[in-house]
Amino acid sequence: MAHAADGIDLATTIEELRGARVAWRKGTDGRLSVERFPSLAETGRAVDDLVAALFPGRLGMFSGSIEQEDVFVETRLREALSRLQRQVESEFAYWQEEAVLAFDVSHAAMIIGLFCAELGPIRELVDDDVRAAFLGDPAARSTDEILICYPGIVAILYHRIAHALYGLGALIVARIISELANNRTGIDIHPGATIGRSFFIDHGTGVVIGETAIIGDRVQLYQHVTLGARSPLGVTHVSARERLARHPIIEDDVVIYAGATILGRVTIGQGATIGGNVWLLEDVPAGSVVAQPVATILAGFAADQLHETLRGRAA
Repeated sequence: MAHAADGIDLATTIEELRGARVAWRKGTDGRLSVERFPSLAETGRAVDDLVAALFPGRLGMFSGSIEQEDVFVETRLREALSRLQRQVESEFAYWQEEAVLAFDVSHAAMIIGLFCAELGPIRELVDDDVRAAFLGDPAARSTDEILICYPGIVAILYHRIAHALYGLGALIVARIISELANNRTGIDIHPGATIGRSFFIDHGTGVVIGETAIIGDRVQLYQHVTLGARSPLGVTHVSARERLARHPIIEDDVVIYAGATILGRVTIGQGATIGGNVWLLEDVPAGSVVAQPVATILAGFAADQLHETLRGRAA
């Protein structure tokens, strides 16, 4: 079968690409082999099986008796855990050449065993998140609708899984799971972020939550909220504390509206409300409301003058 590009001379391009690869490998000393890196596709399949085991009826598409449901859950769970263990083994193999101590296959098995013990609590946490979304969004007609249709719930479900693996030391596998969620929902939650119960992200697109962020219970965020760090590491000098505590602390019962940007290790006190498009670099006392100046409504002569000014700029 002929291809449209068959007549193009690729020799120069191939040579340039080879040069770029050689330069990259030389710059990184060739210490780490990408062949050992965990697989995005296999990790994705493992998460699909995990999600089906956690929610067999709604997300696993299971229909049958309770006894059959347990068999379904066991089957999907064993598939998921086997895949995850292989990916954790790959992660350890990837880092092996830089490790001080040797890794053993049993280490990956131990991590997966401990992770399995977290699945019951993860299911309970996500159930609380779904209830929070149902209470927080008057447009919701059922909890089933929320679990299946709301990107914020998908993102927090993936995060609960990734956070458990991150805490057990499977950092790359956890990061891949967070990227799968980001790719699907447009919500970027680092697996290291600590998030309390009954968490709700409404709409969700563009939300960013950094690695060392700490979020309390019953917190609600809207789209395009950023809980970020103030300065990229390596650009400015930072202390040990700033390296390990770079992102905000959001206490219980806080609401943060669309477009708000909160940077650095600031604390947003319990029950505070942060208005839309606010840029915030300092602590906020409990119960406070932070908002931009009230918009001015122009009428009559003032409105005509503004229209003329805007038309003049456009011209």
